[in-house]
Amino acid sequence: MDKRNLKWITWAFAVATVLIVALMLTHTLQRSVHITLPAPSSASSDVQTDPEGNRSALSIVEITPKSVQAAIETLSRPASYRRTVTLEQFWEGGSGSWTVSAYVKGKWQRTDRLMPDHRMRHTITDGETVYIWYNSEKTVFTAPAGDITADHDQTIPTYEEILNLDASRIAAADYRDLEGLRCIYVETAESENGYALRYWVSVDSGLLVSSEKLYHGEVIYRMSALTLEPTAPVNSDFALPDGTQLISQ
Repeated sequence: MDKRNLKWITWAFAVATVLIVALMLTHTLQRSVHITLPAPSSASSDVQTDPEGNRSALSIVEITPKSVQAAIETLSRPASYRRTVTLEQFWEGGSGSWTVSAYVKGKWQRTDRLMPDHRMRHTITDGETVYIWYNSEKTVFTAPAGDITADHDQTIPTYEEILNLDASRIAAADYRDLEGLRCIYVETAESENGYALRYWVSVDSGLLVSSEKLYHGEVIYRMSALTLEPTAPVNSDFALPDGTQLISQ
């Protein structure tokens, strides 16, 4: 082979190598970027917002017991939504379940919960005042809200509880799917009295979508609210039984 042919072969090989490297770099840049979770003091600065100013879902690549609280701290709930929460209790030889309808519109929250005595309890609160009545009765009990919240009236935990956990109690945390929902999962270590907790927080809605309480490894309580209703609450959902509209605009 003469020197001219050898030179052309060498140049062709070099060009092919450059093209292959370029293609590999392009493919790499198209992959999902690994997100380093921010420190708690600056966690909210990395949260994206939609055109309406609401926080959007996070795309978290890695969750650990040490980073999970910082990750959850960046989440926020939708400003308006409605959903049905299913609650279950389990005991030796039996179980029971009930549902709660929850409505949220800004600061206003409403729950409709079937009580053990088969009465329907309706609660509306704006965080300052709480209104409670049963069935279709016209009599409404009104009082300062105090510690009564929609979460309290739904008898469900909140993911804020995770933020208040001693980090040493978090035994496991990762990022996983729950029936098609992308969730942050947190599990606490079993306490001295035998109880442990599990939480699934949707990174798309920022809502706690499932939780379990275990006693010596057996589930004794479960809540589930995997879907949001397609229609948002309207002002009339927050009217009192006598027709009083609590939300005027």
